Amino acid sequence: MDAFHVWVCRIDGATRVRVDGRENANWLLRRLSELFVFKTCEPMREVFDSSVYMFRVAHNCRLSGKQMEKLLAGITEVNLIVEPPQPAWQAPT
Repeated sequence: MDAFHVWVCRIDGATRVRVDGRENANWLLRRLSELFVFKTCEPMREVFDSSVYMFRVAHNCRLSGKQMEKLLAGITEVNLIVEPPQPAWQAPT
């Protein structure tokens, strides 16, 4: 599999994950699920007028935002881009 871009941003107790391409987003969700990062996440959605797909993973006592970033950085197929954390009121819809 070719490497693909993944942007992450910590927002209000969760990590927003944006992935370049639907196939890559589905692959990443399966990979994170195999690593037991989460049992569920919000549904994946397409960013309007682009090839980017987005989902959020809630932080918990076993997975902080920093740990999520470290985990994603360790996946060889992922070109990770960390965006600055945002308070919930600044989060894009």
